[in-house]
Amino acid sequence: MTIKDLKDQNLLLFECLSGSKAYGLDTPQSDTDLKGIYYMPKDMFFGLRYIPQISNESNDEVYYEIGRFVELLIKNNPNIVEILATPEECILYKHPIMNRLNIDMILSKLCKDTFGGYALTQIRKAKGLNKKILNPMPKKRKTVLDFCFITENYSSVKANTWLKKHNISKVDCGLSKIPNAKNLYALFYDAEKKFGYKGIANKENANDVSVSSIPNGEKEIGYLFFNQDSYSSYCKEHNEYWEWVEKRNEERYKLNKTHGKDYDAKNMMHTIRLLQVALEIVRDGKLTVKRQNRDELLSIKRGDFDYDEVLKMAEQLMLKIEQETLTSKLQDKPDERQIECLLVEMRAALYAN
Repeated sequence: MTIKDLKDQNLLLFECLSGSKAYGLDTPQSDTDLKGIYYMPKDMFFGLRYIPQISNESNDEVYYEIGRFVELLIKNNPNIVEILATPEECILYKHPIMNRLNIDMILSKLCKDTFGGYALTQIRKAKGLNKKILNPMPKKRKTVLDFCFITENYSSVKANTWLKKHNISKVDCGLSKIPNAKNLYALFYDAEKKFGYKGIANKENANDVSVSSIPNGEKEIGYLFFNQDSYSSYCKEHNEYWEWVEKRNEERYKLNKTHGKDYDAKNMMHTIRLLQVALEIVRDGKLTVKRQNRDELLSIKRGDFDYDEVLKMAEQLMLKIEQETLTSKLQDKPDERQIECLLVEMRAALYAN
C-alpha cells in the first residue's frame, strides 16, 4: 500500500506540513516534509495485512496508522505529539473524527525525558560529525601491514619502516605463530625465494597476516606483532566514514564546512528548539510547534555560535526543565486506558461508516 492508495481509497484522517515549515524555520533551500494519519481498510485491519506506517522512498513523507499514532502519542514521542499540535496554517486535511484527540489529554511530564532525551541524541550527532567533517579519510584503505610492528631493542618499530631500513621485501617474508602469544609471530626472510613464503599479507585487501610453512633449521630475523584490534577499529571507522560520504546531504555538508564550526549546526538548532519546547510544556502545559524565536534558531543553524556556546545554552535549558518539572501541574503520564477507549470508539465509528 502506498500513500497514493491511502488518498485514493479515502483512508486519510490527517495530513500536514511538518519539519521546518511547521516550525517556521524554513528557508528557500528547505524541503517539504509531510506527515499524516490513516486507518486501514476493515479487512486488512482485522486480517493479516495490518500496516502500521507508510512512507515514501526519501522518508520525507511519513504516515501512521491511527493505532500506531495513538500508541506513540501515549509515549509522548516528540515527532508524534507535534503532529497533534500542528499550526492551523500547516494542516492540509483533517477528518472530523480527529477532533476527538485533544493535546491536553496527551501532554505529560514524560515530555521532560522524551523531548529532552531526543535533544541529547541531537547533541551527540552534532559533535560526532566533527570527526568526519574535520578528519576526512582517504578512499584507499590502510593494509594489514600498516598495523604490524617489529620488536627492536626492547621497543617496536613500524613494520614498513623496519623492512625499508633493512632492504627486505615483504613478499619474501614468512611468518610463524608464536604459541601462547596473541598476534605475535616469528619473522623469517627468504632472499633467494627458495621456500615459497606467503609474505606478511598475501593480498592487498587481506584482513589478517599470512603464516607460512617454515623449514626446520631456518633462523628468524625478528618478531612481528599484528595489532589486530586497532586494525579492526580502523576498518569499521573507514567503512562508516565512506558510508556517510555516500549518504550525506551535500548541501548540508557544504554549509557545515562553510561556517567552519566543528559540529552539525542544523542538529544543534533542533537541539535548542526541542529543549525550548520541552521547557514550555512542563512550565506552561502548552506545545507551540511554530517557534517565535526564528532569528535566534536560524543563527545557530548558520553556525554563528561556537559549539561550547550552544552546549551551554542546552545545559541551562535542561536545568530549567528539571526545575520546572518538579512544580509542573501536568499529569505524570497520559491516561492510557482513557485514550485506548477513545481509539476503540474512533475505530468503531470509522468502520461503521
